[in-house]
Amino acid sequence: MGAKARRNTESAEIVIYERDSDISYSGCGLPFYVGGEVASMDALTPRDPAWFAKRYNIDIRTRHEVTAVDPVARTVSVTDLGSGASLTDSYDVLVLATGVSPIVPDLPGIGAAGVFTVRTPSDARAIRAYVEASGTSSAVVVGAGFIGLEMAEQFVGRGIGTTVVERLDQVMPPLDPDMAHRVAESLRGNGVDLRLGATVTAIEGDPATAVVLDSGERIEAGLVVIGVGVRPNVALAEQAGIALGTSGAIAVDERMSTNVPGIYAVGDVAESFSVITGAPMWHPLGSTANKMGRIAGDAITGGELTHRGILGTGTFRVFDLTVAQTGLTERQATDQGFDVVVLHNIKPDRPPYLGGRDMVIKAIADRATDRVLGAQIVGPQGVDKRIDVLATAITFGARAADLFHLDLAYAPPYATTKDPVLYTGMALDNALRGSAPLITPAALLARQADGEEIQIVDVRSTKNFEKSHVAGARHIPLGALRERASELDPTLSTVTYCNGGISGNAGQNILRCLGFDWVANLSGGNKNYQSYVSSQAGRA
Repeated sequence: MGAKARRNTESAEIVIYERDSDISYSGCGLPFYVGGEVASMDALTPRDPAWFAKRYNIDIRTRHEVTAVDPVARTVSVTDLGSGASLTDSYDVLVLATGVSPIVPDLPGIGAAGVFTVRTPSDARAIRAYVEASGTSSAVVVGAGFIGLEMAEQFVGRGIGTTVVERLDQVMPPLDPDMAHRVAESLRGNGVDLRLGATVTAIEGDPATAVVLDSGERIEAGLVVIGVGVRPNVALAEQAGIALGTSGAIAVDERMSTNVPGIYAVGDVAESFSVITGAPMWHPLGSTANKMGRIAGDAITGGELTHRGILGTGTFRVFDLTVAQTGLTERQATDQGFDVVVLHNIKPDRPPYLGGRDMVIKAIADRATDRVLGAQIVGPQGVDKRIDVLATAITFGARAADLFHLDLAYAPPYATTKDPVLYTGMALDNALRGSAPLITPAALLARQADGEEIQIVDVRSTKNFEKSHVAGARHIPLGALRERASELDPTLSTVTYCNGGISGNAGQNILRCLGFDWVANLSGGNKNYQSYVSSQAGRA
């Protein structure tokens, strides 16, 4: 904010009060410092107050906490945390960037040594120092969100036996369950003891030695990290009479202005809104905070920048997987009244002959408007490129058909001829127009559970069929389907499938052209079906 304001004017006096010791740091990089991938904290805190004073003529006062705001007198009360001295400062314009605080559950033992949250460089320094001094061999991470899973990865990388405890029945709540299951499989495959649907009720020892679950089970823990979420720091805002939004963060307009004249709010403490629906939303991320700061700095110095909303795009790494999401999930879209079409697209990021590996793209579109509403991707490589393309397309209101017509870069070291994004658009568009309907594993199983008779046709090779197949499927290889179609009942609802979707679609087209009443392709094929069935077994 300050840098943008200074670029617009040289006459303003800009003062920033910060209660911590560090400024302008990469919060998302903190787990990697704990694990040692980032050797020095200097890499995450490259700029200090002296740098800003010299570069931008901005007065940054660390270890100074603003304790009260008087919006009538336009003053702030400040405490110097070093000396304990108090002072009052006046302002013409005030910007609140008070961020968030970790949610810390009220548990027995929560204040013990060896129990940490991860929010600031000071937190990360303390965790790394504790790990190195104690030589602990066990850790429990409470919460399976972004930070929790990144911390688990880093602990395992340091040779620390790690358990993740999550009260919900899936990891990564921002994802749909059928995609979150793939992340859970990776965690377990890399040695993480994953406890879903469990709650920590107590921490034993001081320093910590174990946690106790609601089941009564005791899990050894020489280190405990609490990562159950964050909440916006709105105490100053409430004291000053500033309105909060429905999310509990500070309500702001497109110029980042609050309801109180002369006061703005930016970053994790401020509410945003959805690009898709226009509804208020709160999704605290550094990328959004940076944009908000720039907009506010421009607004208070006479500029014209405005906030255009967010999609809630996010990505992170967990062991050999990259996980990414943008826009609405299937669950969110359904809850908000959209009639959704869902596609699971399993494709390599580039040709297998140059090292391509499968990624799973789940895309959601609105049947009424054909607009793409969201996407989730899980895979070992190429994920970040595709999620950014999809986020861009969704931001500009792309329909499913528009994805297929994107002129994306192609060369074998980087992509397939028909990029997974293009295929996603093509398959979604076909499903939306009714020419090639899709059915998810969940929908197929639900219809069978309701007693509907559905003939399921596996068009893969005998070898693949014998390895695993959809329950109740009939095996007719694609090459023999035309000749053997008479073995099927054209009046019954029919589902075709292959491993990932392409040959299943080819079989679907054959039967459709032969006059079958209704033929759907199983979204994501047998790979997605088996993953879904496995995820449901894990919930049982």
